[in-house]
Amino acid sequence: MSTSHAQRPATRTPSDRPRIALIAHDRKKDTMVALAREFAPYLKTCILMATGTTGGRLVDEVGLHVERMLSGPWGGDLQIGARLAVGEVDAVIFLRDPMTPQPHEPDINALVRACDVHDVPCATNLSSARLVLAQLLLKA
Repeated sequence: MSTSHAQRPATRTPSDRPRIALIAHDRKKDTMVALAREFAPYLKTCILMATGTTGGRLVDEVGLHVERMLSGPWGGDLQIGARLAVGEVDAVIFLRDPMTPQPHEPDINALVRACDVHDVPCATNLSSARLVLAQLLLKA
């Protein structure tokens, strides 16, 4: 006998400003800072959250207001995933380093899977990040 515990994905809670999560692996943090500078006027109108070090750099180097979560390996990816699962994230920009093994790979996979389950755009490289941000900017 099979019992299904499947639930419908959470409906995104309404927000007057887009809620964007920004995450970057160590070798991609410079790229994230450059991307944030490129889109700074738009990002300043958004509600931003980021993992620890990435968030700190975005605050210090770009002047963005960012809610900082824990560092990724300490649970920051999971914190963002939890927000996403209850409808509090509209897009994820996750600049991943595919060439470097990550000790928290299961957490990374869980976050990307949550984006798929809840139909939240998830950009994992610079080109897709630019496309997502450009589209969001058009809707602004």
